[in-house]
Amino acid sequence: MENNSTDRLKKLFVQHYGNPPEKIIKIKTAGSNRSYFRLIGKGHSVIGTIGEDLLESEAFQYLTDHFHELKIPVPEIVIKSDDGNFYLQEDLGDNALFDLVLKADLSKDISTEIEGLYKKTLENLIRFQLEGSEGLDFNKCYPRHAFDRQSMQWDLNYFKYYFLRPTGINYNEQRLETDFQLLMDYLLEAPSVYFMYRDFQARNIMIRNGEPWFIDYQGGRKGPLQYDLASLLFQAKANLPTAFREKMLQFYLDQLELRIEVDRETFISYYYGFVLLRLLQVLGAYGYRGYFEQKPHFIESTVFAIANLAWFVENITLPVNLPELQHCFGQMLQKSESSKREGLTVEINSFSYKKSGIPKDKSGHGGGFVFDCRALPNPGRYAEYKQLSGKDQPVIDFLQREPAVHDFLEHIYKIIDPAIENYLERGFDYLSINFGCTGGQHRSVYCAENLYKHLKEKYNIHLSLCHKMEPWQD
Repeated sequence: MENNSTDRLKKLFVQHYGNPPEKIIKIKTAGSNRSYFRLIGKGHSVIGTIGEDLLESEAFQYLTDHFHELKIPVPEIVIKSDDGNFYLQEDLGDNALFDLVLKADLSKDISTEIEGLYKKTLENLIRFQLEGSEGLDFNKCYPRHAFDRQSMQWDLNYFKYYFLRPTGINYNEQRLETDFQLLMDYLLEAPSVYFMYRDFQARNIMIRNGEPWFIDYQGGRKGPLQYDLASLLFQAKANLPTAFREKMLQFYLDQLELRIEVDRETFISYYYGFVLLRLLQVLGAYGYRGYFEQKPHFIESTVFAIANLAWFVENITLPVNLPELQHCFGQMLQKSESSKREGLTVEINSFSYKKSGIPKDKSGHGGGFVFDCRALPNPGRYAEYKQLSGKDQPVIDFLQREPAVHDFLEHIYKIIDPAIENYLERGFDYLSINFGCTGGQHRSVYCAENLYKHLKEKYNIHLSLCHKMEPWQD
């Protein structure tokens, strides 16, 4: 089936560029039902998209054309099939704001680069919300034209049926429904005449030439200003520090006041109501993907969402009384606290077979995984890369273009992920994973960096990353 689908993408590429693509690389997705491929050929690189839902594809294409006319930074649709479910769009690269956040230790410091990108992102969010709503036919949005009571009820039921029930939280159905109705009544008082992106999070913000670009807004609709702001600043796995979230909230309000009149106190009250709604929606989504689709890393991710909820319960009081929800939260937090343990530490190393040798295991357990990267294409053979490492963008670009490197990493993920899950289940505390190449500078470093990012995003574990040949030696 996939081959037939990629054949249709190839035909679109030929139709537009006149030549077939030289490479087609499947792009890994998290929770999406759409399939993405990078098609490369004759100086062109585009993202091929295969949608399963025609109405969703049409909504994305309509919104893209609308935002593109407003010069809001979204990918241009290059060409689409007659039925609309296959299309090629501008390639914005692989560097998401979320990746930068994962690599940083935000508990120590927020770099000026990350803070600057968040500020640019919030400035663009206001453009989506205000300019994007002008002249937009909300009837073309999917699956609803507006974030109304029914949309909120779907989110709350998602939380009830896919998180509370599978985790064994006890609740009174009628009282919980009463709380849901009270929460919705309150949130529906907020002005809701703006464009609401719906999934405005750092994973959907690509960084190209130092500027944010935006993807995955196909669920956008008419709604309140606060929801998208809550989605970004309380993104569970981004784990932003409280002080930074508050600083960005104030920055957003400062920028918004340049455009429209704002009652800050009222805005912030509704904002924290939507923070709660988004937290419940995320827990429902993690529960669905984890407990029902049997994807364990989503269950691991609930730790971050529960941490946000714990902060919320301790620091925020909404102007509506939600006793049954509070009862559920108490059980959830108690259950989370009792299940905490020291956890698993995974040590990732890159090394040189020629100079340093395979790193010694420090745990006394006899060693872990060792992967040999020497069969991969070697950027170190070219003069322009000799003084660089697998952490530098030109080398990253070189290796990302190589299907063999992509396949190598995909096989490693398929080996490592089950091992991590087995170690977690059995309560083990240490695993080492080592990547070696000739000089320990390019291929092994690139692979170690990518595995670190993959595991940090997927599991709630302790990670360390060490490049044995850094600083790089000739």
